[in-house]
Amino acid sequence: MEKGESAPQVADVDVDAALEYLNHEGTTVMTEINEKALVRKLDLTIVPLMWACYNLQYLDKTLINYANVMGLQEDTGISGNQFSLLATLFYVTYLAFEFPTGYLMQRLPTAKYLGANVILWGLVVTLNAAAKNWAALATLRVLLGCFESAIAPALILVTSMWYKKSEQPARVGFWYVGTGTGTIIGALTSFGFQHYESDVFTPWQIMFLLFGLITIVVGILVVIFMPDNPMKSRLSREEKIWAIERLRENQTGIENKHFKFSQVKECFSDPQTWLIAFITVTTNIPNGAVSSFQATIIKGFGYTSKETALLSIPSGVVACIAVISGGLCSSRFNVRGPIICIILLIGGILGGSLLAFSNSSNKGALLTGNYLTNVIGASLPLLYSYSAANYAGHTKKVTMNAVVLISFCLGNIIGPLTFREADKPQYLPAKAVIVGSTAVAIVATCVLMAYYIWENKRRDRLHAGVGHKENSEFFDLTDRENKEFRYRW
Repeated sequence: MEKGESAPQVADVDVDAALEYLNHEGTTVMTEINEKALVRKLDLTIVPLMWACYNLQYLDKTLINYANVMGLQEDTGISGNQFSLLATLFYVTYLAFEFPTGYLMQRLPTAKYLGANVILWGLVVTLNAAAKNWAALATLRVLLGCFESAIAPALILVTSMWYKKSEQPARVGFWYVGTGTGTIIGALTSFGFQHYESDVFTPWQIMFLLFGLITIVVGILVVIFMPDNPMKSRLSREEKIWAIERLRENQTGIENKHFKFSQVKECFSDPQTWLIAFITVTTNIPNGAVSSFQATIIKGFGYTSKETALLSIPSGVVACIAVISGGLCSSRFNVRGPIICIILLIGGILGGSLLAFSNSSNKGALLTGNYLTNVIGASLPLLYSYSAANYAGHTKKVTMNAVVLISFCLGNIIGPLTFREADKPQYLPAKAVIVGSTAVAIVATCVLMAYYIWENKRRDRLHAGVGHKENSEFFDLTDRENKEFRYRW
């Protein structure tokens, strides 16, 4: 909002649901001990469910990677290029459903909508066990992308309605670490099932069936136990009020079920939207390639299928360490951009260079480079936390979550396409792309940080001396409308 413009009046504002609750229930005193106990309670009840969802989301979409080294292509009669296209099909529907799922998420109870989608994609995963040809696999990948499209925007929304800005990067990291644990679980399961022999089911069919059923159970648990918002949770009256009051400093509100097209327009006219989207695309080109072709890359070094499964485990360990470290450091120092740059330098520049330019006989360097590229994925939860912390107005937040996930999809569509069958087994052009796109992302992240610093200084200058308007934190104002809002870089 420029100088001279006035903020919407309270009577004209469709306020946040949290303010309506406070007006009805009143207030209560919260001590530091109360707050610590409340945060600990949230960490023990909400975060594990979020981790379970994201762990299974990552595992379920990458099971096809493990199934490929277990004989999927031979058993279904598909070619290498058709297998590559399966990864692309998933992200095309994931992309296409982001805006519709964002709209439904705002209109429907958030946790119930999330749980329903988890159950449905679990059903799709189980059906992969019955797929016998390309058409069946392609159809199931399309449906999987449709239902999994809800997971990340829902978890970003849940994180922002329960945690302070300074707490968000660590919590996003705690559930996003599911990508690393998913890699470890998938690799161990693949190794175990490769020792399974049966005339009825192949090992990869049993794997799909097992994880599909587990996913359905987790979806049911989400529907039952995850609250839609603090106001409708199982917390006591005092705890609900504390959960709301402690988030005033975020200036981003908690929930508003009314879709506001003006906030959609503002999201797309906001410079930070396009910078974050560009960074997300350029970091997910290598991330998409690594996640879809991890086992194929390792097998290309000359290892057997069983050895490949075991050698994929360190990839998950590296990812876990990078995600948790990045989230904790970001929360500790309350910054995001510098951590993203460090992550990309280690994973993309160092890891990508080792992977692309090491001698083909030097397996140690190649494996090290392959493992380090898994660090790149740790930048995504910090980009998610940018969206959670720097966007206010519920419709604007939902819209931006969709934009981030669409950008994520674009990167993951482009990434696997760089692995062409003509370049196997070294895939040198694809590995060079990892280095190049990461370098571009580092530059763009520096530009984004500079923009935030400049915008905060501009606001300090233009709005110096502006008084606080009571309850403005819950007026569903956007970050541009709220004169008190400052960006976290």
